[in-house]
Amino acid sequence: MAHEQTHPAAAKPGNALKGETGVPGDKSISHRALMFGGLAVGQTRITGLLEGEDVLRTAAAMRAMGAEIVKEADGTWRTRGRGIGALAEPADVLDLGNAGTGARLLMGLVAAHPIFAVFTGDASLRRRPMGRVTAPLLRMGAKFEHRGTSEGKVLLPLAVIGAKNPMPIEYELPVASAQVKSAVLLAGLNTPGKTTTVEKARTRDHTERMLRHFGAEVTIETANGLTRATVTGRPELKASDVIVPGDPSSAAFPLVAGLIVPGSDVTVRGVGLNPLRTGLFTTLREMGATLDIANKRDQAGEEVGDLNARFTALKGVEVPPERAPSMIDEYPILAVAASFAKGRTIMRGLHELRVKESDRLAAIAKGLEACGVKIAIEGDDLIVEGNDGPPPGMEAATPAIATHLDHRIAMSFLVMGLAAKKGTRVDDCATIATSFPDFLPLIRRLGGEIVA
Repeated sequence: MAHEQTHPAAAKPGNALKGETGVPGDKSISHRALMFGGLAVGQTRITGLLEGEDVLRTAAAMRAMGAEIVKEADGTWRTRGRGIGALAEPADVLDLGNAGTGARLLMGLVAAHPIFAVFTGDASLRRRPMGRVTAPLLRMGAKFEHRGTSEGKVLLPLAVIGAKNPMPIEYELPVASAQVKSAVLLAGLNTPGKTTTVEKARTRDHTERMLRHFGAEVTIETANGLTRATVTGRPELKASDVIVPGDPSSAAFPLVAGLIVPGSDVTVRGVGLNPLRTGLFTTLREMGATLDIANKRDQAGEEVGDLNARFTALKGVEVPPERAPSMIDEYPILAVAASFAKGRTIMRGLHELRVKESDRLAAIAKGLEACGVKIAIEGDDLIVEGNDGPPPGMEAATPAIATHLDHRIAMSFLVMGLAAKKGTRVDDCATIATSFPDFLPLIRRLGGEIVA
């Protein structure tokens, strides 16, 4: 795997960042495009697919279950699916690497097929909780064998024994998780009748949008503070080309760099603007950021636009807990932005960060402290005391920031080093390849100095 050998990296302050760039395709949409293309009847062409390690693991898993997935010479990807209910039993273990989305969504697909499959992943993924996914799938008729802990956590490696006669359910999500919602809806694809998820806090809806794009019947109803998503089982998904928008979670890094490095002016083209994914952009504007959107357009059911960020003196804000689902992956880079702001930034309701690729809440806090930023954690809230300008950065004797195999922690603290007075160092940048293989070259093209 790409991250078995560590690769330290250091970022230094100095140059303004200037220029236009694209960013990798949206990771969430890339996973789903391969899965639905691998189920749909006929040929689907996918443009702009994220070719990070996570997505390539999903491609390999779908191939192992019988889908035809190939990359063409022009860079587009072509899939030819098997049809709903026709997944083949994989002959070997499905190793999803670091791909939490891939693992959880594929468990949903497998759960409603009468096949046996074993899932595993890297050290980080093997620590992440899977019980939130297996609980509803058990009710649909699937069975599981797995590792566990004394606290009752369900962990990988995990074997799925898919249901011969899957049952439709209505499931109220106990946690705000698009992965859990999607796993249930994907199991519902090969289940007779209607399968429904119920959410108190809306999470990203890429699954619902793309299922419609491929011809499935999906209804969304919102009433009394609850959102119900229902899929009608056993549709015939029809091959439908997909243009994958730029990942807003990846765009966050060059955009925040543009906001905190003096003199910078950065444009990121073709970024996905799904309203359930843009909490960070809303928050940065509340902080006073000069962040403009141009050329809005629609691609395969998703809104897309070009974003421009220019250096801005930011101010601290309070981020409400209900915004967390729309920016759950962006809190590390927001915490970096907050450390440059004037005043205090309070980010509320970050429990979900404790069960991401790492305990992101702890990793953010320790990294900021190593850079001389004052922080506090109160329950599930993170409080960052802004420096009203560049924070100190890292003393030469300070150990490199521990990234804990977490790509977003690595990228966030490298961005911080582009503007912190003494720069930053991280212990490993290898995992960045899971979501943003071109990150270091892209920052260098814009004028930033990162040495790896």
